[in-house]
Amino acid sequence: MNTMYLDNNHITLVGKVTSEKKLSHEIYGEKFYVFDLSVPRLSGNFDSIPVTISERLITEKGLPLESKMSITGQFRSYNSYEGEKNRLVLTVFAKSADFLEDQEADIPVGKDFITNEVVLDGYICRKPIYRKTPFGREIADVLLAVNRSYNKSDYIPCIAWGRNAKFCETVAVGTEIKVVGRVQSRQYEKKHEDGSIENRVAYEVSVSTLEVIEKNPSENDVVEESKEAI
Repeated sequence: MNTMYLDNNHITLVGKVTSEKKLSHEIYGEKFYVFDLSVPRLSGNFDSIPVTISERLITEKGLPLESKMSITGQFRSYNSYEGEKNRLVLTVFAKSADFLEDQEADIPVGKDFITNEVVLDGYICRKPIYRKTPFGREIADVLLAVNRSYNKSDYIPCIAWGRNAKFCETVAVGTEIKVVGRVQSRQYEKKHEDGSIENRVAYEVSVSTLEVIEKNPSENDVVEESKEAI
């Protein structure tokens, strides 16, 4: 079992602060805040990703709106209980945070400057759902359980595409895999029983590389798909 918790869940984000910080929770006198970080895509669009940060990582200047930051940490999940229902909530837990030196320059996007990369090593905990879009594009929904210290796990939804998606269709529940990709945000409408509609945002890992972890490294199955415009 993989117990290198800093290695099995690692994320790097570079983006712009787009919301005021709000108190999330407090543990042993240490306060944690949540804010939104807008991270650019190659396409020119942005992903708005929630970040949870300790007060101990916030400098005297705080978290000014529009300021540009580099965040490293882990992609985590927890259950939010709403009445009798619970909902999986995803957030980036910051381990380190730095302001970019040049706050006036645009954030560079490209293969030579990583703005959004997550590496996860976990276990498939639900049978992957394989399907095709109306345009014939292959997609697989994968739920990955990533071990954390103190007998906890983070449950991270992932989206695989093309050959990766087809490959996931054959992978059994309980298989250990390593994925590399990026966190993306996606807006959708939630329809309630009373007919009302609520706008929500989903977060998931868009997979670019997927590897099955086996005892004999020479037998690893590796599937890598060329990166598409995003």
